[in-house]
Amino acid sequence: MEYWNMLKTASPLGLLLDVDGPIASPVTRTIATPSILTDLIALAAANVPIAFITGRSAAFIREQVVTPLREQGLPLTFRMYGVCEKGAVWFPIGVDGMGDVVVDASVALPDAVVDELRQLVHDEFADTMFFDETKQAMVSVEQRTDVDSRAYKARQPAFNEAAFSILVRHGLGVSFEDRVSADASGAVPFRLDATIISTDVESVKLDKNHAAERALAFFAEGGPLPQLWRSVGDSRSDYRMADHLHEAGYDVAHVDVRPLDGMLTRPYPIIVMGDQIHDEAGASFLDYWVTKLGLR
Repeated sequence: MEYWNMLKTASPLGLLLDVDGPIASPVTRTIATPSILTDLIALAAANVPIAFITGRSAAFIREQVVTPLREQGLPLTFRMYGVCEKGAVWFPIGVDGMGDVVVDASVALPDAVVDELRQLVHDEFADTMFFDETKQAMVSVEQRTDVDSRAYKARQPAFNEAAFSILVRHGLGVSFEDRVSADASGAVPFRLDATIISTDVESVKLDKNHAAERALAFFAEGGPLPQLWRSVGDSRSDYRMADHLHEAGYDVAHVDVRPLDGMLTRPYPIIVMGDQIHDEAGASFLDYWVTKLGLR
């Protein structure tokens, strides 16, 4: 009875969280700050709906997020969800871990292109980057953790150029920054998205506003939604989580944990955590809300 009463009462807060940056360290690619785990669990136990909206794979979230949370001790009842690969993969998260993983195969790259991109990394770029074999719909090529960031950044432009050429050679419409190459029908269904630690090759249908919409639909099935939301991320594309919440009529602010990349102008508040960035800022943000909600 207590569980159902909890679900009938809207939480005072909802969270949409990017993973790389605000939750997982971009250096170690793990949750390196212990308080992040304990604060996520405290918020979950208070019925705060928490969605991880990420470009990471389901396998990554299982290993680096869900398993550590379970080891810390998740509550028996809570609302938590994962939307991975920027909207191509989704699943519920419960006390027993991740539920059924759904993959939208309609947005996947052709197998022949995936194979050629994998071979490109193996043959020419394995000294600084690796092909993420856990992705199920998009392609991600990521900086090796044993490689200096400057060495990776020096090689990343050459990989981006070669990957762009592969898609063009296969007749796929693709864009990257200000370059556009349409397919035979004039369409541009794919794009390259370069970050500080990776390059993603993905469908243009994948974006965090659509991922946020999916997460909210899932939470709505479990009970009333809060009116107040916070989204947290480290890239400009993460603002789209808050864009969806704002357009849907919620009271939202976005927390930018890497504002030096350039803060966007939006009709809702943008929050920075002082001089803190990445998971240090993410940890302070979670600590603030655990304290504000009286959960300590």
